Amino acid sequence: MDIGLDIPTLLTGLAVFAARVVDVAMGTIRMISIVHGRMKTAFVLGFLEVSLWLAIITTVLADIMQRPVLGIFYALGFSTGSVVGILLEKKIAFGHIVLRVICPRDGEITAEAVRDVGFAVTTFEGQGKSGPVTQLYIVCQRSDLKPIISLVKSIVPDAFYITEQAGSVSKVYRPTMQQATGWRAILKKK
Repeated sequence: MDIGLDIPTLLTGLAVFAARVVDVAMGTIRMISIVHGRMKTAFVLGFLEVSLWLAIITTVLADIMQRPVLGIFYALGFSTGSVVGILLEKKIAFGHIVLRVICPRDGEITAEAVRDVGFAVTTFEGQGKSGPVTQLYIVCQRSDLKPIISLVKSIVPDAFYITEQAGSVSKVYRPTMQQATGWRAILKKK
């Protein structure tokens, strides 16, 4: 049985797959940008996404009857693009997040350690299943989440944490960057 997978079909299929991965990844990031209220980013990505989609769909529709295998490349590109979009968004880490850490012990020490690296921390005393706990409330950028959790876990390995998406944030404290030196200092003086 001939599935129509000659060299030109394979090359067209790979091009459709790659373009569809890019198109759907842009769509995923665009949707997340919309949720975060990033209008300019959503506008640009939407324009690029639809332009690319039109180019892909015209290629596939023109040849789908003669080369049905292009439909498989199209579908695989869509599925892969969703995964790639999610992975890219996690890497970019748009937005802010609320980190709540429940410390069964050493809560104040942990809070001070997080403050020492430049983040604001609000603490609350509470009662957990096994006794008193300290809750640390930290609002940070999503890109700062992993280092904060690593710091907390280095002090209290059995600390429990929860993250929530922050819709609107009035002020976020971040570690300050060191003074620019070398060629960066020259560029800053402009």
